[in-house]
Amino acid sequence: NSSPEDAKEVKSRADLRLNALGSGSDYTPFLQHAGVASLNLGFGGEDGGGSYHSIYDSYDHYTRFGDPGFNYGIALAQTNGRAVMRLANGDVLPFEFSGGADAIAKYLKEVIQALDDMRKKTDEENAMITSKYWEVTADPKETFIVPKKREPVPYLNFSPLQNAVAELQATVSEIAPYINDSLYRKSLTKEQTMTFDAMLMKMEQHLTSKEGLPGRPWYRHQLYAPGKYTGYGVKTLPAIREAIELRNWKEAEEQIVVVSDVFKNYTSNIRAIADFIKNLSVSGK
Repeated sequence: NSSPEDAKEVKSRADLRLNALGSGSDYTPFLQHAGVASLNLGFGGEDGGGSYHSIYDSYDHYTRFGDPGFNYGIALAQTNGRAVMRLANGDVLPFEFSGGADAIAKYLKEVIQALDDMRKKTDEENAMITSKYWEVTADPKETFIVPKKREPVPYLNFSPLQNAVAELQATVSEIAPYINDSLYRKSLTKEQTMTFDAMLMKMEQHLTSKEGLPGRPWYRHQLYAPGKYTGYGVKTLPAIREAIELRNWKEAEEQIVVVSDVFKNYTSNIRAIADFIKNLSVSGK
C-alpha cells in the first residue's frame, strides 16, 4: 500500500520508518490517553485471504489455511518476546529521538500539503460553478441541484509549528552523541541509571496535553489519534488535520499554537536529558 515516494525512501534509508498507530487494538489507551510509548508488531505483505471478521474466521480455518503449523505465530511470538526482553533487561531504555523528530517533520509537511491540495480543489470547483459547468453538463431528465460555492481556503500561519519542529530536529541532532555515549560507553552509578531511565520513560507523555483533542478530551496525544469520523485509521497531528478537514480555520490556527507549545516542551525535556548526561559524575565522585 506504499506510495512510490515511500518505496523510494525505503531503498535509500539505513533504517525503516515506523508507521503511525491509530486505534482498534490494546495499545489505544496506553499511547493515546496515558502517553506510554507503544509498538505494534505484525507480519504483512501477503493477501489477508478475506476471512477476517467473517464466518470463516475460526480456529479450524486458521490451522488449515491461515497458518498451518503455527509457523508465523511462533515467529511473531519470538520476535515480540525478544523486543520485550531487550526493553526489560536494558540498564536504560534503548530510546533515540532522531526517528521521531524526522517523522514529526514528515507529518507537518503532509498537513501543509493537504491544505494546499484542498485550496487548489476548492478553487477549481468554485470556478466550475461560476462558469455554469454543472448546468451545461447536467442530464435534463434527472433532478439536479447546483452545488454552492465554498469559502476559499486561506493560507494558515504554520510558522510557530515549523519553528518548533526545526528546533526539535536541531536539538536531537546536537544531543545524539551524548545520548549514544551514555547508553553504550559510560559506566553510570545505580542512582544515575535510575534517574536517566525515568527521564526516558516519561518522554512520550510530553507529547500529550491535559486538555486533549478538541471535542475528544480522552485522546490526549497530539501526534497520533484515530480519526474522529474515520474509525481505526490514524490521523497524524490530529487536532490540526481534522480542523482543516472540517474547514474550521479558527480552530486550526489555535491548534497550531497548542501543538507548537507541546513540541517545544518535548524539545526542552530532550535537552534536559542531554544536560543531565553532560553533567554526570560518571566516576561517582
